Amino acid sequence: MNYIFHFILLILSFSLCCSEKNVNTRPNILFIFADDLSYEAIGGLGHPLVKTPNIDRLIKKGTTYSHAYNMGGWNGAICVASRAMLISGRSIWTAQEMAQKWRNQDSLAFTQTWPKLMESAGYDTYMTGKWHVQAKAGSIFQTAVNIRPGMPGHLYDYQKVNRYIEEQGYNPKTWSDVMPAGYNRPLSENDNSWSPTDSSFGGFWEGGIHWSEVIANDALGFMDSAQKSSHPFFMYLAFNAPHDHRQSPQKYIDMYPLESIEIPENWLEEYPYKDSIGCSPSLRDEALAPFPRTPLAIKTHLQEYYAIISHMDDQIGKILEKLSISENADNTYIIFTADHGLSVGHHGLIGKQNMYDHSMRVPFTISGPGIPQGKVSPSEIYLQDAMATSLEIAGVEKPDFIDFKSLMNDIKGIDNQASRDAILGFYTNDQRMIRKNGFKLIVYPRVPKLRLFLIDDDPLEMNDLSNEKEHESIIKEMLDELILSQKEMGDNLILDRLDYL
Repeated sequence: MNYIFHFILLILSFSLCCSEKNVNTRPNILFIFADDLSYEAIGGLGHPLVKTPNIDRLIKKGTTYSHAYNMGGWNGAICVASRAMLISGRSIWTAQEMAQKWRNQDSLAFTQTWPKLMESAGYDTYMTGKWHVQAKAGSIFQTAVNIRPGMPGHLYDYQKVNRYIEEQGYNPKTWSDVMPAGYNRPLSENDNSWSPTDSSFGGFWEGGIHWSEVIANDALGFMDSAQKSSHPFFMYLAFNAPHDHRQSPQKYIDMYPLESIEIPENWLEEYPYKDSIGCSPSLRDEALAPFPRTPLAIKTHLQEYYAIISHMDDQIGKILEKLSISENADNTYIIFTADHGLSVGHHGLIGKQNMYDHSMRVPFTISGPGIPQGKVSPSEIYLQDAMATSLEIAGVEKPDFIDFKSLMNDIKGIDNQASRDAILGFYTNDQRMIRKNGFKLIVYPRVPKLRLFLIDDDPLEMNDLSNEKEHESIIKEMLDELILSQKEMGDNLILDRLDYL
């Protein structure tokens, strides 16, 4: 009788063990999110100078989308809209409505979020770093630590700056009187008003440890606890880097001597439509460098941009190394992308509040079990497709309210339905864009002005074709589709084609 009893216990123990093992073998998802990182600022994606060996490692081990875009923003903080779209799965104007519901503490709106959908499938959800979403991170993630604001050291007073401009105009030599440290610089080679390595300025060093290093430390700690859990994990790591003010240790600045840096080929001293498209000197991002732009200023900002990217890359390396020696190494999907790009001198602009590729297009790579390695897909996608993709990986049926698409069939080569017929762009009421069939049409309603580029022949978007008669039919077709899309998406600014033809 005792033999039978022990045999039953053995069978039950084995069943429980197998059941536990089945739970543990469900795929984990690690989402790594950068801030202000353009697709072109990655060594593995072709930049000849920027050193990103760990991001390059992800690119080699996975599938990369060469044309991933953010849809735009409803205010100067483009990251707010980008992250709201990502967390909610909604396109831009519906995501704006969701953001309002989060502010109003709508409990249903909280449940319809990326981490809550993952939690409903049995995932342990964790986030650290930049948030900048209207819903509190702790209300939708099971664990949220070291939550950071939109940027480090935000001391910019819009009203003060605008009042100064109205009263005295813009003068780079005197404007620094009204600007906080780190703006309107450098005015000369002797300008020592700011140092990206001086921790006394706070910013990324507020709290004593660089924020990128805090994220790496948080991630390492969570991975230790994740190995003890019977649940798969969804880890959301959101770096503030390389957002301004772009601070990093001296050794990273030393990696990029000014004399080694070239200004962009499409550099301009001043963008001709800047004041009419919401990119005037009073816009915080644009106020970082003096007007007109100088080679010295652009090289200095690029130096700091490249340096903080390499510093972030080293932190990503620590995370990848820890994962590689963990029990979860072979069962974790990694998605790496950014909330939007950045100009840093292209077209005479500094920020991301424009419709050019350097500001809308981001790196996007996914690696993990069954993902083709070293593959580059030309499919045109939105970065927010990361959410729907992760839901499919986790076995969660995509709810009807999600506007973005899973990339898994495209990655597997089953179909290319993830690729959009057209990519759309929106910025406040100042700019609209449609990219289709190799052309990009940018609309400036306040001018009014069109800009048309043939992207394949002109990837740097330098040759405006909008005034050439041979392209009138293309412009008409693209305007019509843009206007139709505006109406379908609930855009409150509907263009009139007759204003431009």
